[in-house]
Amino acid sequence: MPFETAAQAAAVTGAPGAEPCDLVTVPARQGLEAVDILRRRGAPEVGPVLHDGACDTLGFLVPPGTAAAWDLPGSACTRTSGRGLRLPELPELPEPAGDAPRPAGWLLPPGDTGPVTDPAVLRRALGEAARLIEAADGCH
Repeated sequence: MPFETAAQAAAVTGAPGAEPCDLVTVPARQGLEAVDILRRRGAPEVGPVLHDGACDTLGFLVPPGTAAAWDLPGSACTRTSGRGLRLPELPELPEPAGDAPRPAGWLLPPGDTGPVTDPAVLRRALGEAARLIEAADGCH
């Protein structure tokens, strides 16, 4: 299930004492392409990235206040309303047995990346990712 509300995202990222941030969510395919683009350009241009349990959605942590001006089609930016999403150390979780859903977690955990992804850099990477996907899907 994708991150549908700030409360769902905060449940994954909730921990006291970390920096506040907003959360840009995108479909997983576009998000994975964008992560590749950002990583090829060199860290720390990409900050921590979350995945939902079904791996349908990726969430990029961006500076607080980003949601006020975010308008990229096909994505959403969750405003933290001053509460801030917090960055915990998520424990290693065992793989679920059978048909149990995977828990949400980090694709790129805090500490392995910059503190947040620059929104302008993310916007460009997501646009490039969308163009790459469109081109790949058009080459049948």
